[in-house]
Amino acid sequence: MRPDLSCEIEVSPAFHDLDPMVVVWHGHYLKYFELARCALLQKFDYDYLQMKESGYLWPIVDLRSKYVRPARFQQKLRVAARVVEWENRLKIEYRISDAGTGETLTKAHTIQVAVAVDSGEMCFVSPPVLFERLGVARA
Repeated sequence: MRPDLSCEIEVSPAFHDLDPMVVVWHGHYLKYFELARCALLQKFDYDYLQMKESGYLWPIVDLRSKYVRPARFQQKLRVAARVVEWENRLKIEYRISDAGTGETLTKAHTIQVAVAVDSGEMCFVSPPVLFERLGVARA
């Protein structure tokens, strides 16, 4: 059976997250993605400190976001993160939705690649530690 490679968190935008149009400024969605990504990686005991300790950094090399509807002050939001690729890169998909109605507000994904701490070289295949932590078999 394949492990559950997803995680959900709940956030509520603060006043300082709003723009002059009184909706969440688009750049703050990245913060919500980051919070969900960290919760997801912690689930596998492979958050940023553990990544570095294992000899790899995982910088984001691509981020795409589609804003469907605006999020508002103190709106209860559900942020879902799910690992969808891991063989050659770490791709995580996100969905931000209204916690009460389930209405989708934002969809996004990030792509991270492994970079060896000692050499600074990018790995073209994900290192074995990622497969081990996620509990998935190598292809």
